[in-house]
Amino acid sequence: MAIRMAYEWWIGARYAGLARAGRGGRRGDRFVSFVAASSMAGIGLGVAALIIVLSVMNGFQTEVRDRMLSVLPHIELYVPGSDHEQVLEHWQDLADAARQDAAVRGAAPFVAAQGMLARGQGLSGVQVRGIDPAIEPEVSDLAGQMASGSLDSLAPGAFRMVVGSQIAQSLGLMVGDTVLLLAPQGSISPAGFAPRMRQFTVSGIFSSGYYEYDASLVFIDVQDAARVFRDSGVSGVRLRIADMQRAPQVAQDLLGRMPAGVRAMDWTQNNRTWFAAVQTEKRMMFLILTLIVAVAAFNLLSSLVMAVKDKRSDIAILRTLGATPAEIAHIFLIQGALIGVVGTLGGVALGTLVAYNIDVIVPWIEHLLGIQFLPQQIYFISELPSNPQLSDIAVIGGTSLVLSLLATLYPSWRAARLQPARVLRHD
Repeated sequence: MAIRMAYEWWIGARYAGLARAGRGGRRGDRFVSFVAASSMAGIGLGVAALIIVLSVMNGFQTEVRDRMLSVLPHIELYVPGSDHEQVLEHWQDLADAARQDAAVRGAAPFVAAQGMLARGQGLSGVQVRGIDPAIEPEVSDLAGQMASGSLDSLAPGAFRMVVGSQIAQSLGLMVGDTVLLLAPQGSISPAGFAPRMRQFTVSGIFSSGYYEYDASLVFIDVQDAARVFRDSGVSGVRLRIADMQRAPQVAQDLLGRMPAGVRAMDWTQNNRTWFAAVQTEKRMMFLILTLIVAVAAFNLLSSLVMAVKDKRSDIAILRTLGATPAEIAHIFLIQGALIGVVGTLGGVALGTLVAYNIDVIVPWIEHLLGIQFLPQQIYFISELPSNPQLSDIAVIGGTSLVLSLLATLYPSWRAARLQPARVLRHD
């Protein structure tokens, strides 16, 4: 039995071009080996392309997520429709209750509202965040994102403001300039509706690298925000946890420790639309690029059919020497399996190598061709990010192997059904 299996493996490897065919070899053997090598290369390139593209997409997602969370917390605990000053007076109680969870690493108070900035003829709708600059570093990296000015310049009653770089650019703001903040509430007088307004001094400009936040977020002191937006917005506690990926689960666990009326929102909910779009795009890209591997699998199928046709005489001779139909089928199953396995492993190796070294390969290509793939003034990212994930690599490799093995079934069945007498009669 071992001898029979050995000859099946030897012939299958020979047809796959992975074993020597003897001195010189026949032209038919060299042709079959060339077709097998082409199929192997097609599978390898398809697998490599899929790994590289998904790794780059993961890198972009991670890069944008990290830039989002550089100015936003992992979890927000808030009380809708409550008085801001009352919540801020007792925010420490919410923070202490949250810290009972071992996952919580930091807590800071906040007020969130929407308003409008006006300077001269320029207007810009903004999201206002009232923060405590002394505690804010516990929940965000905003202090490290300052392009000019200082986050510590925010102080109660000083009515100072830190604005995003895109807001500063659109309104022509610099540190030291004054800007008018309009709240959505106001008062009704004989002259009509008058919105609530307050003049602020720009004391800092931050740049997170994420356009949406740089063009819409402004930060003021939490006490000033409570006064300006006393009838609107929400207030509560911003939290940072040890593992951001567990934010939805931790938020649900925290609600069990909170008083009635307290709600929790994690960072995935705040950016649900964006993350849903990215996940959909990633799935569609996976399906589209899997077609490359599928085409390579069809190429493998056609090459095996050609090999069966080319080796009809060999099959007939083996059958007359006592080989069973199952053993003939095993030969071509082994041939196809070896092509699929070697091609997949080669593609995984190539794709992983490129994905882990894309920060070196892409600059070399840019220098060689004299071009820049990601102009920083357009994309805010000067380097192509890559984040290979073992789960993606495993799924890609498994999919390629399954498609390759499926492609071997029909040619092996055809080879096993050949009648040696009929073949030898025609040859």
